[in-house]
Amino acid sequence: MTAVFARTPFHDTLHQLKDRHLLRELAYVGGRWTSSRHGTSFAVTDPATGGSLARVASLDGDETTAAVDAADRAFLGWHDLLPHHRAAMLRKWGELMLASRDDLALIMALEQGKPLAEARGEIDYAASFLEWYAEEGKRMNAESVTSHLAGAEMVVRREALGVVGIVTPWNFPSAMVTRKAAAALAAGCTVVAHPSYETPLSALALAELAERAGIPAGVFNVVTGNAATIVGQMCDDNRVRAMSFTGSTAIGRLIAAQCAPTMKRLVMELGGHAPLIVFADADIEKAADIAVNAKFATSGQDCLAANRIYVERPIVGAFNAAFAARIAALKVGPGLSPGVDIGPLMHERAVAKVEEQVADALMRGATLLSGGKRHDAGALFYEPTLLTDVPDDALIMQEETFGPVAAVTVFDSEAEVIARANDTEYGLVAYVLTENGKRQWRMGRALQFGMVAINRVKITGGPVPFGGWKQSGLGREGSRHGLEAFTELKYLCIDTAA
Repeated sequence: MTAVFARTPFHDTLHQLKDRHLLRELAYVGGRWTSSRHGTSFAVTDPATGGSLARVASLDGDETTAAVDAADRAFLGWHDLLPHHRAAMLRKWGELMLASRDDLALIMALEQGKPLAEARGEIDYAASFLEWYAEEGKRMNAESVTSHLAGAEMVVRREALGVVGIVTPWNFPSAMVTRKAAAALAAGCTVVAHPSYETPLSALALAELAERAGIPAGVFNVVTGNAATIVGQMCDDNRVRAMSFTGSTAIGRLIAAQCAPTMKRLVMELGGHAPLIVFADADIEKAADIAVNAKFATSGQDCLAANRIYVERPIVGAFNAAFAARIAALKVGPGLSPGVDIGPLMHERAVAKVEEQVADALMRGATLLSGGKRHDAGALFYEPTLLTDVPDDALIMQEETFGPVAAVTVFDSEAEVIARANDTEYGLVAYVLTENGKRQWRMGRALQFGMVAINRVKITGGPVPFGGWKQSGLGREGSRHGLEAFTELKYLCIDTAA
């Protein structure tokens, strides 16, 4: 095939790329780098400076259908490969990612804004799903069923659904692609991926590496452009048998409704509103470290971020002091600046939402201990902020924040904090800090969340069934359950009577 490489980049920093072919401005459909038939494109900008990074092809509904056509044609050939052949390509893809870690991290830091160290960490995390599912795909075994019928043998198999549509967010532009695509591809499905309008360059770089890894034409496609047009077309197409989406609960509801007429399988990782609960017996210094990491990673733009921090009354003063000291030490600036902890928010809407939540909390009686306004680093930067004495009816306690603002409130009993923590439509993750072993188990059982972290922050990875309860999602990503999401059960009943 003829490779069409990206044009010369607009942003000077992109000249640092060792492998310029990783910067792509065209969609990837059926093994070809594809421009819009109308010549339309959209700008990708650096949120730290507002500078232009690239202009990416904006495909329409018919071009989305062409991507589904390509995935549908490729399905039987990919499905019929032996699992270890698919595994070899997935593993190679992951190896190529790790070999290009610095370039991929540079692209991500520029288009998404996260600190370069966090971007490198995301590349490692993203590659780990390719390694995990390269192995897990080999273990999608049939099971024998003890027959209840005379002269019959019964077997249950898992078979690939077909074409899978995946829709990924801007806050983790590489890891959300591989967590979804690796599972679907390992199961024997083909993929049409739509990355966020704000951060398409990371997904396109992954498509370049997938091609180099030998993944056949049509098996993995990346369609860039307007989400409503592209995602709507995938939802309407009968040949797309599953949609996997990460994003807001509101958009998840719209996708679910649009998929209902075609009865698609849905895998959805939606909004989070995580409580972080600090009991009086917790190690205060450790608790403050965990709270900083749980709240301010990805500049607070994370569905796993600790949005509501409940601290038991006897230690609230000591905890707030330790927490405030750590927040004050966070360095704000562009993601490529050395030692930066907090980058820009993704867009003006995100900054405006943070400003609204802070103003509302203060109006309702919260106390501002630090921050509370835009940072002078640039238009989309916001100061790391600590609010205390935040009432439960404040907006920040009712909805996701997606910014570097920590909201602390006090509680007096275990039963009380369980009720308050569970009083939300969301149920993705909860954090609990206590040295009491019995309480750890009680809290783990009582909290209505799909994941509960006890005395730690990092809990995700390939082996983990990532997902939430209630309005936080449907299904699971990661683990063998993430693989099963892209399969159907087939029951075989075979007559063996003489």
